[in-house]
Amino acid sequence: MDNKLPNMDYDADEVLNEFKEKIKWPKNNEVNAVVKPSKLPLRILLSLLITVVVGAVAYYMMLPALNIHDTQMYIYLILLVVVFMLSFALVCRANKKVERKEYVKKKSLVPAIIIGVILVVMGIGYVTGITLFRAESYSQLIQVNEGNFETDFEDISYDKVPRIDAQRALTLADQQLGSLSEYKSQYVVSDYSTQINYKNTPVRVAYLEYADVFKWFNNTKDGLPAYMIIDLVSQKVTPINCIDEFGEGIKYSPTELFNEKLIRHLRFQYPTELLDTPNFEIDDNMHPYWITAVLDKTIGLFGGTDVKGAIITDALTGESQYYDIEQVKTDSSLNWIDVVYSQSLLIEQYNYYGKLQNGFWNSIIFQEDVNVASTGSGNIAMDDDIWVYTGVTSAESDSSNFGFILCNQRTKETRYYANAGAMESAAQKSATDAVQNYNYAATFPILLGIDGTPTYFMSLYGEGDTVKGYAFVNLEDKTIVGTGLLDVAKSDAGALNSALENYIDALQEKGMADDVKKEDVIVDEDKIAGSDSNSDTSDTEADNTQNSDTGDAGTVTGEVTDIKSSVNDGNTVYYLQINGKYYYISVVDAMEVLLISKGDTVTVEFDESADGEFVPATSVTTE
Repeated sequence: MDNKLPNMDYDADEVLNEFKEKIKWPKNNEVNAVVKPSKLPLRILLSLLITVVVGAVAYYMMLPALNIHDTQMYIYLILLVVVFMLSFALVCRANKKVERKEYVKKKSLVPAIIIGVILVVMGIGYVTGITLFRAESYSQLIQVNEGNFETDFEDISYDKVPRIDAQRALTLADQQLGSLSEYKSQYVVSDYSTQINYKNTPVRVAYLEYADVFKWFNNTKDGLPAYMIIDLVSQKVTPINCIDEFGEGIKYSPTELFNEKLIRHLRFQYPTELLDTPNFEIDDNMHPYWITAVLDKTIGLFGGTDVKGAIITDALTGESQYYDIEQVKTDSSLNWIDVVYSQSLLIEQYNYYGKLQNGFWNSIIFQEDVNVASTGSGNIAMDDDIWVYTGVTSAESDSSNFGFILCNQRTKETRYYANAGAMESAAQKSATDAVQNYNYAATFPILLGIDGTPTYFMSLYGEGDTVKGYAFVNLEDKTIVGTGLLDVAKSDAGALNSALENYIDALQEKGMADDVKKEDVIVDEDKIAGSDSNSDTSDTEADNTQNSDTGDAGTVTGEVTDIKSSVNDGNTVYYLQINGKYYYISVVDAMEVLLISKGDTVTVEFDESADGEFVPATSVTTE
């Protein structure tokens, strides 16, 4: 038997150089002739097939609109040309044979010209749409009307405006999701939510996302099972189980992959449209939809972004319908839609109006009558619509506003109010300074009319992202502040009224609002949303029937057939179904409820005077 080892005597550099020789491109000085490759039609066909395959994959990932106003389309076309030429060079073995390389170079002239033409078209399209040449057109993208503060704001009551912002709303939704055992950590609440006006109540709706790609594989067949409604006034969070309510989950969403991914689903349905980021909304029956604004470029090829229509997509079935923007504005059957124009687009268009109405050079040199939206924006529910609110300041970023605007997110109606005063950030600073011992933070302010006086309203937050109180700050004089704290007032409604009373006192000390009577402004605590909400957003709508009066105590003993929970004012409330009725109680009042499961037998004490399917409980004990 031969025990000799194989010959391992080789030079690594020699092997590497040999490999380089095989793949290197020929040098120009090695060219002796230009030879047309054999079987040229076959090579061209093979190059086209490679381009089609790569182009299909690229289109699936990039999703460009087949529209001359989409820069992505031009980039996609350039990519196709480049892929074809690289494929043709490889198929012709231009890296192997010097004569083939020169042939490919000569034939690359036409593709190079095509790329050049595409770049020239893009350049011309861009130049013809810049503000330097089209300042007047940009200033006319939005029409601004004068608003009457006292008339427009008289129906906006301080007890019915949002008390939590988007971030705090999502924090509450996260807490609520964590208490829903049926979802078993498969989902997370999306970072994106939409503020809408649901049955005259400002709420945010947030869809769920798969926790990771493995959770997607495990659950995508049934879709997302639920979404969250966060009442911005009462701070109650209600999960809506789509499978229970509508018989199926949300099959199309941004969190899906492949064909069920929302933007890809829309692109295949509307290949030529410019699509904005879809908004998640619900109709009056809580049915989930995606509202996608269809954009248009009205100045040059790529400038003057505006909305020309909206696509309504059923989140459950994926069925879509396009509506012209004028129909969205006027058709009463579409009034449930709240967000078509994004905040960023409305503010961008107003800034064009404020800066360019007297010409481009004036916006840079003279700056006569030049104004822009101040930093930050909020939302106000008014006239059954959602309006973007932001202050208006000079182009030099003064420390104060000389007015503010409201922009309707469904119709783009824009109103300007010439009420000068402190910037929003200054009002936030005044509110936090008033409670500096507590280290509370203030939300972005909402502008209200307190007996006709323009006033900023803010909620105060502690470290746990829970509402700790409220503050009112005068628009004209930011030193006029009124605060109310929950720890002092012992109730949400009491803190709200306390803040308003202190604000009125501060006004009158400065010689303002002397004729204002507190009893004419203060709202009865029993009627303030948050302590007794009028919201009817879910199967937990019985929260709204809670009666502060106490009646005769009753008891019921039985098996728990269902358990639900919600987060109300930062407290978790459990709902136990016994004999067809739900009895609800806060964890703070009965810690034992955390240990109760379906099938357990419990005894519940409740107020016999309470009617309805949902009854407030006073105690819960297990048998």
